[in-house]
Amino acid sequence: MFTRRALLGAAAALSLAAGATGAFAQDQMYIPLISKGFQHQFWQAVKAGADRAGAELGVTVSFEGPDNESQVDKQIDMLAAALAKHPAAIGFAALDSQAAIPLLRQAQEADIPVIAFDSGVDSDIPVATAATDNLAAAALAADKMAEMIGGAGPVAVVAHDQTSRTGVDRRDGFVNRMKEAHPDVEIVDIEYGGGDHLQSTEITKAILTAHPDIKGIFGTNEGSAIGVVNGVRESGVKGVTVIGYDSGKAQKDAIRDGLMAGAITQNPVGIGYETVKAAVAAAKGEPVEKTIDTGFFWYDKTNIDDPEIAAVLYD
Repeated sequence: MFTRRALLGAAAALSLAAGATGAFAQDQMYIPLISKGFQHQFWQAVKAGADRAGAELGVTVSFEGPDNESQVDKQIDMLAAALAKHPAAIGFAALDSQAAIPLLRQAQEADIPVIAFDSGVDSDIPVATAATDNLAAAALAADKMAEMIGGAGPVAVVAHDQTSRTGVDRRDGFVNRMKEAHPDVEIVDIEYGGGDHLQSTEITKAILTAHPDIKGIFGTNEGSAIGVVNGVRESGVKGVTVIGYDSGKAQKDAIRDGLMAGAITQNPVGIGYETVKAAVAAAKGEPVEKTIDTGFFWYDKTNIDDPEIAAVLYD
């Protein structure tokens, strides 16, 4: 019995084997980007950067992702469908860093360059990865948390997943930094809310009930961080330091209102732009950097309106 994913994968493989043209149309290169989701403002900002690069470079760019970041099967289906169109190159942000490897291997065999973005892939197939250094960024979040809670006490992490490269690196970057540099800070719980703010809200409430003396909680992406803010607010607990990741209107408002101490912002427009730029170069046979570091910044109430910070925030 074949699953729908297997059938789609086989169809993509047959289509690729029939002869990849390396172009979507006779006169314009086609570059599809398959993201981890579409609902968060972060992905809309990545799309804006990709669209800008496509317009500047004269290529056709498409951008899609599943409804939420738990739909690995749906993302694999999207990847198979995109590859079946024989793109010149493809951008891919893996929800599961292992699940997509068979299809990405087919792309490699058909000479379709793969550019990983946001989340890397546990493989040497991607010719480049355009992403934030999530280990370093989460380590900065740990340093800020430790500073704000006085260098000691229990804290928790509400992460978006434990299968994507971003989920793993942001969790590990935070946890490892605490162990190495702030040994008096104890991480008492790590939970996974799928990046969904409602699920993350309920997880946060449970953490607060189980650990009434908790001093801080780190949310590893936009949905996680908003869930933490909502959970703390709805529980009526005071004195919990909340640190987030990414941007979006809800996080910016929470920081301005004092509900969130601060957050790490990526450069999502830059991620989208650099992904398409690298894809076009790779499709032309030009060299590309294996790792494209798109940068990160800490922002809080004191610098949220600074021009350098405002340029990488989004609503």
